[in-house]
Amino acid sequence: MNINELLSKQRGDIGKTLETAAATPEEDDFIIEGDVLQIVSFLLDDVEYGVDILAVHEILRYPDITRLPNTPEFIKGVINLRGNVIPVVDVRLRFGLSTAEVTDLTRIIVIESEGKEVGLLVDNVYQVVRLPETHVDQPSELIEGVSEEFIKGIGRLKDRLIVILNLGNMLFLEKKVEEQ
Repeated sequence: MNINELLSKQRGDIGKTLETAAATPEEDDFIIEGDVLQIVSFLLDDVEYGVDILAVHEILRYPDITRLPNTPEFIKGVINLRGNVIPVVDVRLRFGLSTAEVTDLTRIIVIESEGKEVGLLVDNVYQVVRLPETHVDQPSELIEGVSEEFIKGIGRLKDRLIVILNLGNMLFLEKKVEEQ
């Protein structure tokens, strides 16, 4: 499924259209001023995370994944996507969560980060969200460890919080540490 198909789906399925999203009461309660982030949100253990829609190439059902030897545990393996070999990161393992059973809702979000395509293995793609930048807070200094490495910000949308990910640090942290 490509990102255009995701945008055309209704919320009850995989996502909802931006037009529908803009018309929902939860987003009509505020006036959008300034820039608006469009986020593809997904769930891990009932926590909603998001990645910038501009980084998303497509969303796939769980394919056959080829495991590679001598790779970090969070690298699930690689997939062949139309002739391109793409590594797949198990986001749950990368965040230190336990592994989850693969279900019909399990998806791989193919994103581009630092010029490379990477697949993110997630429990469930939830929806596309339009979020004013004024509703995004920086990670709190009170939260230590993982927040500074992986979290770009926390989005507030009525009674929901969406953890917006910093993809570069999440995927390539070891490489950056080695370069220093």
